[in-house]
Amino acid sequence: MVNDPIGDLIARIKNAASRGRSKLTTPASKMRARVLDVLAEEGYIRGYQLVQKPGAFPEFEIELKYFDGQPVIVEISRVSKPGRRVYSSIKDLKPVKNGLGISILSTPKGVMSDNAAREANVGGEVLCRVY
Repeated sequence: MVNDPIGDLIARIKNAASRGRSKLTTPASKMRARVLDVLAEEGYIRGYQLVQKPGAFPEFEIELKYFDGQPVIVEISRVSKPGRRVYSSIKDLKPVKNGLGISILSTPKGVMSDNAAREANVGGEVLCRVY
């Protein structure tokens, strides 16, 4: 049992990227799917698909993206943790690496990147930062 599914997803992505893997698997959940949607939409991963094997829990198979042999995701870190939640209003949300990276937020309008949150004029819980 995993207490922090987003933290687990981030750790799996970091480990696979550092080892140069092209694919990784992670247990499926709605929240992980929404975070993966944002990563795919912003171009940090190639995509993901749901894999269901008979008698096993459903999993996501994630395809990592590489450019010139280097992973596109240079740095990914968890911001809001189960022990310390971090919330941000839209005016307090700062760009990541001068706009080269993104923050992923959980807002009342769904999980979205910081740019989409600025357009929707909504703040929320800062899940992670990606660069």
